Amino acid sequence: MEVASEPALRSSTGSYPEAPMRFAPLQPIRQWLANIELGDRKTARSLCVIIPAQCPFERTVQLFGRTLLAIPPLCKLNPFYDELVALRFRALCYLADVCGEDVSPFC
Repeated sequence: MEVASEPALRSSTGSYPEAPMRFAPLQPIRQWLANIELGDRKTARSLCVIIPAQCPFERTVQLFGRTLLAIPPLCKLNPFYDELVALRFRALCYLADVCGEDVSPFC
């Protein structure tokens, strides 16, 4: 039995085959969110107010001290969750580092 050698994996052009292109329709919006520049205090403060510090959907329903229902955090279902959290973090850093503002009210 013969094992395939490295040259057998190469295409007819002598180079390795390219990885298949992935379909990513949300990538332009992700890049736009990642490239937002924070240039003024008002915009940074607005982003810190609009984007919550923690998932607002996570809840624990209790009755007489007993847990009846636990709703898991649904934020991870948002395809832009990581980009929004990073944007909020950049806004907090801008307020703290550039503007010298106390960011503890936003935490």
